[in-house]
Amino acid sequence: MLGKKLLLLLFLIPSVVFSCDEIKGIEYDFKITRVIDGDTIAFQADFLPAPLKPELSIRIYPVDTPEKGHRAKCESEAKQGKEASEFTKTLIKNATSTKIVIMKWGKYGGRVIGDVILDGKSLSKQLLEKDFAKIYCGGKKESWCE
Repeated sequence: MLGKKLLLLLFLIPSVVFSCDEIKGIEYDFKITRVIDGDTIAFQADFLPAPLKPELSIRIYPVDTPEKGHRAKCESEAKQGKEASEFTKTLIKNATSTKIVIMKWGKYGGRVIGDVILDGKSLSKQLLEKDFAKIYCGGKKESWCE
């Protein structure tokens, strides 16, 4: 039974080749459960086999938002990180429709890479438009402290 669930999961989360300016994935109607930070959201993942927690996080692509709290490298980054998280929370709270777009598994395996569509608008684009994020396609991240 566990093998069938894992096989189904592999079909649900495709490995898509993409470039930084090209986002391709599959949209799902998974329920958003919480905002972890400005560019990481958790969603209900009942498709995961037991005893795994029925929640999975998605790293919003292709952006990076500042870290908040103890993960921030300076006071300014912590403040910006908190603001980015609040912006994301507000957008999700006020959205009447949400879609999770899954592109592929993250490089560390504990989350997926993709985007969240809120009322037809990409979360990644909204974060960039409001200067809560920088473009990030992998590699070394730019500092938020300079």
